[in-house]
Formats: sequence, structure tokens, C-alpha cells
Amino acid sequence: MPPKCKFTRDEIIAAALDIARKSGLEAVTARSLGEKLGSSSKPIFSIFENMEEVLEETLLAARAVYNEYIEQALKSEQPFRAVGSKYIEFAIREPMLFQLLFMKEQTEKRSALGILPMIDDNYEEILSSVKTGYGLDEETAKGFYRHLWIYTHGIASLIATGVCSFKPQEIGEMVSQVFKSLLKYKMTEG
Repeated sequence: MPPKCKFTRDEIIAAALDIARKSGLEAVTARSLGEKLGSSSKPIFSIFENMEEVLEETLLAARAVYNEYIEQALKSEQPFRAVGSKYIEFAIREPMLFQLLFMKEQTEKRSALGILPMIDDNYEEILSSVKTGYGLDEETAKGFYRHLWIYTHGIASLIATGVCSFKPQEIGEMVSQVFKSLLKYKMTEG
């Protein structure tokens, strides 16, 4: 009977996520994981088939961290506004995970509306918060979501890559101005 592994699956994934948080997913190797765990890489492969499986699980763990931010936002009084703030907060607090989840090259090019459901598990809940929170029909809500996602994604990307920094009040004012402009445009359009 083989010896019992001294690490659990969850402990290995937690260590891999910690490496990815600090240095990116490409830094998650059998060697770096063994070092992080204070072991050789052998115990890793007694639980996981290969490193691809470890990386897939690490990606899922990163997505779970992001989902916690969005779930918290969706419980607030103004969920759609909070989602944008939490998206940017995630980029501030977890820049490497933000880059991993939202700044990797896509193999298939899609429209901004097509990419949102693909990259965000929370798409339907966020869209619903736009519709119910502002009394918008489906198409208008999708348009608002798309415009504000592009804008908040730009801010978050600038922050996550260290290109710019913004004060929280500044971010709030910028996003509010864009949202108010969209509402004003919608009112004058109809």
C-alpha cells in the first residue's frame, strides 16, 4: 500500500493559488509548488494526474475568489453599481488573478456582448440587477452593461498592470459620470 499523501488536494490548490497571486499562473510549476509546500513535487502527483490538472484547479480557485467579490456586490442596495466597484477592487487587491482571468488573449474573437457571458459566471445575475435596478428592458440593460464593463475593465486593467493608479473617490466619480451619461442619453433618445 502506498504511503498516505501528506497534503490534501485543497492544500495543494491553496499553495498554487498563492503562487499565482504573487507571480502569475506561469509561475505555478511542480518545483515551485513543492518548494511552497516544503516538499518535493512527488506528493503533488500522488493526488493530481499532471500539472495541467493543477493549473485548471488553480484557475477555478482564482475564479472562486473573483466570484466572492461579485456575490458580495450583488447583495448590496445598488448591485450594479457595486459590481463595477468590486470588479475594480478585485483588480486592485488581486492584480495577478485579475490578469489571469480577464486579460489573457482569447482564441476566438467575440463582440463585447458575446464576451461578457463567456468570461463572467455572474453575467445573468449582473444583467438582472441592471434591468430591475433601473427599470430597463433587456436590450437597453445589455447596452448599459456592455458600456460600463468596457469602462470599468479599462480602469481595472490600468490598475492591475500598474500603468495608473486612481483614488477610490476618483473611480466612483468617473464611473458615475459615465452611467449618468448613459441614462441621460437613453432618456433623450426615447
